[in-house]
Amino acid sequence: MEGHVRRFGFGCGRMVALLSLVVFAFAHGASGQKVKVEAEVLSYPGQTVNLRCAFTDATGVQLTMVTWIYEPKDGERINIAVFHPNFDPNYPESPMKGRVSFSPSPPNLASPSIQIQDVRMTDEGKYICEYATYPSGNEQGITYLVMLAKPQNAASTVTVEAGTKNVVVARCESLNGRPAAKISWVTTANGNATSVSKSGADNTVSITSEYKLIPTAADNGKDISCVVDHRTQTKPESFPMKLAVQFRPQVTITGYDNNWYVGRTNVILTCNANGNPMPTTVLWRAMSGEMPDTVQVQDNQLKVLKVDDAVNTTFVCEVKNRIGLGKDQVTVFVRGTRLPGKGPTTGTIIGAIIGVIVLLAIIGTAIAMYRKHKGKIHGDGPPKYKPPPPNKNNSTNTNREMTNIRQDPPEERPLQNVYANGQNAEPVTDLDAYYDDENVDEEREHYYSAAPSGWDDPGNSEVPPPYLQTRGDDDYNPGPNVNRGDSFVSPAMLV
Repeated sequence: MEGHVRRFGFGCGRMVALLSLVVFAFAHGASGQKVKVEAEVLSYPGQTVNLRCAFTDATGVQLTMVTWIYEPKDGERINIAVFHPNFDPNYPESPMKGRVSFSPSPPNLASPSIQIQDVRMTDEGKYICEYATYPSGNEQGITYLVMLAKPQNAASTVTVEAGTKNVVVARCESLNGRPAAKISWVTTANGNATSVSKSGADNTVSITSEYKLIPTAADNGKDISCVVDHRTQTKPESFPMKLAVQFRPQVTITGYDNNWYVGRTNVILTCNANGNPMPTTVLWRAMSGEMPDTVQVQDNQLKVLKVDDAVNTTFVCEVKNRIGLGKDQVTVFVRGTRLPGKGPTTGTIIGAIIGVIVLLAIIGTAIAMYRKHKGKIHGDGPPKYKPPPPNKNNSTNTNREMTNIRQDPPEERPLQNVYANGQNAEPVTDLDAYYDDENVDEEREHYYSAAPSGWDDPGNSEVPPPYLQTRGDDDYNPGPNVNRGDSFVSPAMLV
């Protein structure tokens, strides 16, 4: 039993010790966040920077002393400022002595910030604000001071000669900057860039970039730009330039049309040259020896006043500049007679024919549309009315003989107004009447059967029956007689 109690007591002691260690470690880690500082401070050389520090929660903690420590990028830690409430601030020997001080002055332990005057590029590094406290021990916060230096940027092209070697054609520099600048190139030339960095005074960095290619005459005058990007600039700085490639003259002769015939006058050959630098001399010569008498040379033109057998030779144009010589030649063949002129090509003829066809189609369409429009205006075309249908004869007349119909001379007569009878019985023409062939010149009588009272004689009726003309008897032309009850076709109506 006693042994069991001893073992239990030993185990409890170990547990308490472990818990105490965990609590201390947690308290130490939590208290590390109590020192408030800025993570990064930017400054330019010659300025004054403020490095702030404060203890955010001092509850249950006794602040004893504050020490500012400088740690360069490559080097050992150095104390630069120390403050104890019972003593005056102290500034040990350091590269910042005479330029560093507490702010405000006199300082207090709650916010022992410092300022550094006339900062230098070598002041860049890590600054540690460290508190000595009781009972938790030392607490600290770290600030990185980043020194900036605006670089001096420049760019230029390098004049080169066309060749087969890879050479530098443009150069761009960003000198004495902090941090190092970034350089890029924008161009259509087929080359590549290389960059080199070099450390300068006060931790500055200089960058040099070169653009290289195998220069050709086609590269002369191409656009190329150097772009410098740096942290101190609001936007990248661009330097537009043009490549300068020198090459000997490139020469071409124009003006010969392969139709120089005997007797042709005033034909001209022109020597065209392109070079860098500009060509200085132009020389014409004939492969056969001396120039013919009919030839005149002026600058880059060779003029033949009159073509003859003497110009049946090869003409050479030589152009020089500082880089070298360029030349071209043309061989003239003098013909006895003139070549026939070139006629229109088949394509041109086909195109002309198609054009004429299209034009005729357009004209025909326009004429047809015009005639159609004109016909609508003048009322041409079929009549827009329909004649009334004939009335069927329903009378009880049993006479079925057809009378001869008087034929009047054909003439155009206007249509007469037709009046409809309001009675139920339909008036019809008496089909029993006939004409006397022997007395055709006598007045013919008309009979009306099955007609209402008072309609037997059209001369005595006040209103003519339907389908009868209102003219006199001489103009009357009755229709054929049809028996009652039979269907019939109405006589043709003259329109």
